[in-house]
Amino acid sequence: MKKFLKVFVIIILIIIVLAVITFFVLKNKYEQSLTAVNSEANSQTVIVEISQGMSTSEIADLLQENQVIKNATMFKVYIKLNNVGNFQAGKYEFENGIDDVSSVCQKLVKGDVYDESVTITFVEGKTIEDYADVIAENTNNTADEVLELVNSEEYIDSLIEKYWFITDEVKNEEIYYSLEGYILPDTYTFENEDVTVEEIFNVIFNYMDNYLSEYQDEIEESGYTVHELLSLASVVEQEGKTDEARQGIAGVFINRLNSGMSLGSDVTTYYAFGLDMATEELTTRQLNTENPYNTRGPNMEGKLPVGPICSPSRSAIYAVLNPENTDCYYFVADKNGDVYFSKTYAEHQSTIEELKSQDLWYEY
Repeated sequence: MKKFLKVFVIIILIIIVLAVITFFVLKNKYEQSLTAVNSEANSQTVIVEISQGMSTSEIADLLQENQVIKNATMFKVYIKLNNVGNFQAGKYEFENGIDDVSSVCQKLVKGDVYDESVTITFVEGKTIEDYADVIAENTNNTADEVLELVNSEEYIDSLIEKYWFITDEVKNEEIYYSLEGYILPDTYTFENEDVTVEEIFNVIFNYMDNYLSEYQDEIEESGYTVHELLSLASVVEQEGKTDEARQGIAGVFINRLNSGMSLGSDVTTYYAFGLDMATEELTTRQLNTENPYNTRGPNMEGKLPVGPICSPSRSAIYAVLNPENTDCYYFVADKNGDVYFSKTYAEHQSTIEELKSQDLWYEY
């Protein structure tokens, strides 16, 4: 009997030892299953979409398949032990070298969904070609696709039909890009990188519509069409850097137009010939070449360029609607961007000579 009891005790002890070992093995396996899939150094971003109505088991399997968690079964055990539930549907972003099971559950419970939105900033004073590159850099569209759409007659016609401020003036065959100047510089947010070019422009033109509608009365009283105002504002944008300077420049340009003089703006010549103002100097031949954009060229007396040369800022648009009441007909900017106004050509030339003597004249 004693021998039997001894054997029985030994067996019980062995069972207990095995049970303890098994417990710690399972405990270690469980705890290891809750850690991040990868090391932080090898972390990968994983995007997973949890559909509406998915069960916990389906979610666990999906997370394991996408290497967000190590073990679906242990994930479900964790949920049970910690009374975790009410996972929210949506698209989630995980870092599988950082997000452990606890972090994954927190995101799913909070509904901390992945933000796929794309923010695009259109800087004032830039051209449609510049904006095409910006769109290409931030979305799954190419610059060529942007330029193809803005040159589509069918698309332009649809815009003319939809928006009061876009008219047949943009269809002038001498205009390089019909929608040049019609993109209001600002920062716009879109759902994701798959946004189409047309969807981008819909947002922009709706915004432009709201903005220009605030000035509709002033526009009608100005005697200029929206296209003409944007054309003038685009030149003012390039010529002046401050609100005050722009209003003064707008006043000078309107005086020149009303007097039958040409605007005589170099920036229009740069646009006409596709030159970079920062690195290239205009030639006499270019300045004297007739071109519907070149206000330094022949037969441009009392005329605006055929269309905008860039997208003007709100400041430039405001300036042409509220120009300074001035008796000046000339202006010049120094290399620091400061603008000097003159009533006569003689005063204008004197100012230029003075700027040169003070080493304030812009040199390429």
